[in-house]
Amino acid sequence: MTPAAHPSQHAPELRAAARHIGRRRFLTATGAAAALAFAVNLPAAGAAAAAEFDARRIADDPFTLGVASGDPLPGSVLLWTRLAPQPYQPDGGLPAQRVTVHWELAHDEGFRRIVRRGTAHAHPELNHSVHVEVPHLPADRVFHYRFRAGDWVSPTGRTRTAPPPGSRPAALTVAAVSCQAYADGYYTAHRHLAEDDVDVVFHLGDYLYEYAVDATGNARGYTDRTLPAHYNRETVTLEDYRLRYALFKSDPDLMAAHAAHPFVVTWDDHETENNYADDVPEDGGPSEEFLLRRASAYRAYWENQPLRRPQRPSGPDMRMYRRLHWGRLAQFDVLDTRQYRSDQAYGDGAQLPGPDIDDPARTMTGEAQERWLTDGWRRSRALWNVVPQQVAFSQRKLDLNPVAKLSMDAWDGYRASRRRILDAVRSTGIDNFMVLTGDVHVAYAFDVKEDFDDPASRTLGTEIVATSVSSGKDGAEKPANWNTYMTANPHMRFYNGRRGYVTVTLGREHARADFRTVPYVTRPGAPVATAASFVTEAGKPGLTPA
Repeated sequence: MTPAAHPSQHAPELRAAARHIGRRRFLTATGAAAALAFAVNLPAAGAAAAAEFDARRIADDPFTLGVASGDPLPGSVLLWTRLAPQPYQPDGGLPAQRVTVHWELAHDEGFRRIVRRGTAHAHPELNHSVHVEVPHLPADRVFHYRFRAGDWVSPTGRTRTAPPPGSRPAALTVAAVSCQAYADGYYTAHRHLAEDDVDVVFHLGDYLYEYAVDATGNARGYTDRTLPAHYNRETVTLEDYRLRYALFKSDPDLMAAHAAHPFVVTWDDHETENNYADDVPEDGGPSEEFLLRRASAYRAYWENQPLRRPQRPSGPDMRMYRRLHWGRLAQFDVLDTRQYRSDQAYGDGAQLPGPDIDDPARTMTGEAQERWLTDGWRRSRALWNVVPQQVAFSQRKLDLNPVAKLSMDAWDGYRASRRRILDAVRSTGIDNFMVLTGDVHVAYAFDVKEDFDDPASRTLGTEIVATSVSSGKDGAEKPANWNTYMTANPHMRFYNGRRGYVTVTLGREHARADFRTVPYVTRPGAPVATAASFVTEAGKPGLTPA
């Protein structure tokens, strides 16, 4: 199913705007007008605003999708919820009217010591989602929060502020997760993550999948429920994406992880469409038509994620790359390797390398984001410089032939772009470069080499790849290509094909990565274990078993 096959499903205003957007969407008057047209149906103010619905008339629990927080700052937290008493219905079970939602932030879980409280509106134009930015908070504190709509009270969430600028925290523990195909299995890893002791969770993409989910949840094999038929098709329209988020976010294990920890989210491809590149869809169809789909996907993403106002989309554009600090211990430069990239070389997939992958005109990040990253490194005072992003950064030869095939979707397909990043690591002199990656549905640990074809070359940093939460179903501890990959890539220090997540503890002396895996996801209740642990010393890049 492609977007071109369903043109009538998109709002006519969006279709008209799309015709004015060129392939590169230069910032011109025409482009600005098109972006404005894409932003139709946003909440109005004053007399034009939607009428208010009395929250006391909500008959069923509206907090079916839980609560979340995100992007912790030294003096601020971001709180999220979405009202949906009937989450699998297009309107969520609410009329097209705004609803007043009360929120509370407290020092304690019992809400005896309230720090701040207020109200927000859940607008129908934004699918009754709520984003509350709470400012002027003390740094480096843990808080508890909840929402109320009418007589209904949400689950309690736990969040925190970051340490103050210039401070020197002793340690920070983050988790990295990715790739949670609902149809491939249960979110058992999220349940264990909810119970783990971490400060922040980085979701590295594929939070949502566009593919059809059948009445039994595919690999989940439900016998106690029947999912609505509208899930059994690919997502294309805004309504499709909104409904798919409702399905994914109604999972109790995912809700538990969001309630337990603040998340820092970034997307990969499946939140929109598999392996898209900028405005080029997977099937190579018209860019104008694809931008309609992208605008719908981006809008639904923002509505359903704990993101701050700078990330609010404008039509088919959404600024996802951003920088977070944890005192002087760590700087996190969160990348977007989908929205600005050049089209994949040689038709995508696994291909023999050719001159296109070394073409300096091709980019993984786009020029502006690459410049932003390098400028941020020049100013960095952090001990650890961490880059949470999507696709495999280190070289990954896929066979043992003299000239091995490489993935054209990963950084291997954009070698000139990767070379500029590695050159910037050296030229800016940043300390302790680390990449956090998702996408590939397996766990890897890499030494990032100055020259990946020379094992004796300088190690510039480390890459920690989080396996999938569920994508790929149960997986295997040693996939069939395990020996091939470990032999072809001497800088690959670890490879495991089970589902799970990874935690990384950043300290003053070293960083430690613990790969947490579950033996199965096609049925619930799997235990979790640590498959391997690695340490990299501060000032001495390279991974050693812990």
